[in-house]
Amino acid sequence: VPQTLHEWVKKAEVDSGKRAGVPTEVADKVKALEREVRELRQANEILRKASAYFAQAELDRPFRR
Repeated sequence: VPQTLHEWVKKAEVDSGKRAGVPTEVADKVKALEREVRELRQANEILRKASAYFAQAELDRPFRR
């Protein structure tokens, strides 16, 4: 329990600017942005693969006038 209390005090000091470190609000924002970047990269990869698939399907289609 003393260790937990010490961590809370340190966090409060960082958040209030009395101690050097990354404030909780900033750390939470960074975490959310990292999650968003990861999701967007996954979506881009899916779109890239779908685009390649449909482009290939178009090339494989018999030519019609």
